[in-house]
Amino acid sequence: MEISVLKNSGEDTGRKITLSDDIFGIEPNDHAIYLDVKQYLANQRQGTHKSKERNEIAGSTKKIKRQKGTGTARAGSIKSPIFRGGGRVFGPQPRDYSFKLNKKLKSLARKSALAYKAKDNGLVVLEDINFESPKTKDFVKVLNGLSVADKKTLLVLPDSANKNVVLSGRNVKNAKITTADSLNTYDVLNADSLLISESSIEKLENLLK
Repeated sequence: MEISVLKNSGEDTGRKITLSDDIFGIEPNDHAIYLDVKQYLANQRQGTHKSKERNEIAGSTKKIKRQKGTGTARAGSIKSPIFRGGGRVFGPQPRDYSFKLNKKLKSLARKSALAYKAKDNGLVVLEDINFESPKTKDFVKVLNGLSVADKKTLLVLPDSANKNVVLSGRNVKNAKITTADSLNTYDVLNADSLLISESSIEKLENLLK
């Protein structure tokens, strides 16, 4: 699969790059994508939710009324879940929501997500971006040149060495910057436009082969 390489201004460089069919041209596996996205979202959960059960409530253990003769139901503790301020029955407890997935399955999920982007023309290959200093307006200028300023975009860099690009784009609404080795299925699918720098293509192909 061949795709044109664009300048940061959005103009065609006249060059084309060949994308590996083993990554960008596979038949997407929807179930692998589902599992990888499910794991990503589960791993974001803190799991610190907590409610007190009756043994954790501060209060007297004295029997609040006599057993019989009141005309109402018997009650032995003010901590009972049926009373206001009592403990909660089977309430949420701290837990870890994360789970593990096979490396090959995660790799297949990322390949499938990239294949969907390539198939839907949501993938753009850019010449390598390099800013001399961190300037948000320079990053916005790139997005405007590519006509994606009003869309959710994900820019993939080969590594985090060029901090000026990261600093320039971190406060831009609907824009996210990541590196080839940190790319995940959720971010790829969540973006309307996937912008990949030319140097990142080779790194992605080496990581996912």
